[in-house]
Amino acid sequence: MNIFEALRVSHEAQRALSARLLASEPGSPDRQRIFLDLRRELMAHETAEERCFYVPLLEHDATVDEARHGIAEHHEIDEMVEQLQQQDIAAPPWTLAARKLCDKVEHHLKEEETKFFQEAGKVLTQTQKLSLAKDYEAEFLTLRTKED
Repeated sequence: MNIFEALRVSHEAQRALSARLLASEPGSPDRQRIFLDLRRELMAHETAEERCFYVPLLEHDATVDEARHGIAEHHEIDEMVEQLQQQDIAAPPWTLAARKLCDKVEHHLKEEETKFFQEAGKVLTQTQKLSLAKDYEAEFLTLRTKED
């Protein structure tokens, strides 16, 4: 598995959790659990992706701007998650904010998959793609299994 395939595994998990969150009942225990699962998935993915994918790409002129952009979007997503944590999960504004978060996540994932992965593929060697995937998976697993 290369780095792009490894990242897509988490991307699909984020998409599935986002869909489940938006389909959940306001204020339900399911909604709370799904939100916590999505938050944990996002945090582990962002940190591992930044350390094991973006940082190496900051070294290349062709990908430095995209890497910075991706990191900036991670920070925006983090802020949206923090705002949701401070709101009443049963209130209508929470549902609106959750939809905005899920839309932002989808935008970010699509942008990575359709633009950034292609640019990164041009600067990384095959060996790097495989090595970065192993590093990412190990880092992600460590972060994903951490308790809050």
